[in-house]
Amino acid sequence: MTYDLPLAAASRSAARPPGNANHPQGRRVTELMLGHIVALFDASGGCLALRLDNRRPDLTIVACQGDSGYRPGEAVASDDPLLGPAAAVGPHDVSGGSALSWPLLAGEQAIGAVCLRRASAAAPFSSQDLQRGVASAAFLAGVIESVRLRDEARRRLEDTRRQLLQSEKMASIGQLAAGVAHEINNPIGYVHSNLGSLDNYVGDLFRILDVYAVAVRQAAATPGRLEEIEALRRQLDIDFLREDVRALLAETREGIGRVRQIVQDLKDISRAGAKDEWQQADLHKGLESTLNIIASEIKYKAQVIKEYGCLPEIECLPGQLNQVFMNLLVNASHAIREQGVIAIRTGADAASLWVEIADTGCGIPPELLPRIFEPFFTTKPAGQGTGLGLSLSESIVRKHGGRIEVESEVGRGTTFRVILPRQRAAQGTGRPNEGESE
Repeated sequence: MTYDLPLAAASRSAARPPGNANHPQGRRVTELMLGHIVALFDASGGCLALRLDNRRPDLTIVACQGDSGYRPGEAVASDDPLLGPAAAVGPHDVSGGSALSWPLLAGEQAIGAVCLRRASAAAPFSSQDLQRGVASAAFLAGVIESVRLRDEARRRLEDTRRQLLQSEKMASIGQLAAGVAHEINNPIGYVHSNLGSLDNYVGDLFRILDVYAVAVRQAAATPGRLEEIEALRRQLDIDFLREDVRALLAETREGIGRVRQIVQDLKDISRAGAKDEWQQADLHKGLESTLNIIASEIKYKAQVIKEYGCLPEIECLPGQLNQVFMNLLVNASHAIREQGVIAIRTGADAASLWVEIADTGCGIPPELLPRIFEPFFTTKPAGQGTGLGLSLSESIVRKHGGRIEVESEVGRGTTFRVILPRQRAAQGTGRPNEGESE
């Protein structure tokens, strides 16, 4: 059992708890509780020791107040008369006064100890003080255990959120798989055809080169040989070959480039959220990458209009924002029954920037608008949606310190506007591998 409570800044050499050991809320909890107990017993000082590594029974001082006789970060010796595992229960006479200590228990397991000191000028601690402090020690142990359980719940919640995000990514890619395969198959098809033509062209070129080589050797002996070569040149249409070979190679390079870009965009959008790092990114590049992936989903039913403004790069999780754009664009496509328009607009002001995705689809009924960000809520037929896309998108944008605004009118279409701050906020934007409250 491990406790994510902070060591004071004076020590970094002692065993450190896993997770965020310097969380300010944990620091406040330990200091406030210890201060309350010190004041309650009119002590001159006190300290709190906790077990920070579940692989070892050692205790480490995590908080001190007044004249405690210990230092924050100090490891408690196994034979310590006040805090060691074999310490006697009861008031203790110590140098310069008296002391009391209580074990901290979570169930039957010892998780730490609390110790108070009183200077020699004051009355020494009594057995009544010891009994009076049992309830305080039990309450403190309960608070510490609650903090541990809360942090563990946060970590599990974040793990679940990450898994849901990855599942939604893979579900989106699964739905797009047929279209992506079609997009890849088109350039692969003409690259294959071009290579067949090139094989024939190269064979013809080698034939005429062979004839030229023989002609050079026989020119003096055979005056009519040059006319024969010219006839073959016209038959093979060498002038056309010269031009078409260049065109075939250019088209082949373009096709291979398209395949390479589609595969790269797929890799970018499908990579795990845990590996996505905060970095400076261009949102326009993210939009283009996403459009490239979902091209087959859109191009047969909607015209895409881009009205890009001037956007600065921002610090963000680009892979996760690309997932947001994908969800909104795919939803826009699904909202269009036959033919329509999807408009992508971007802009910025002094404090924020925005990406707007509008469609001319069926719209969202007013009574459903308040529910669209609920997990698992969907209006799509069974098998066409998980109901997690908008919920996870809203969570991602909120993690970036932003928000999503929605306007919709039945029969006219829907507009989603993603608004993000220019500067990453100091709070509410924890990295994916940190526990954070959603």
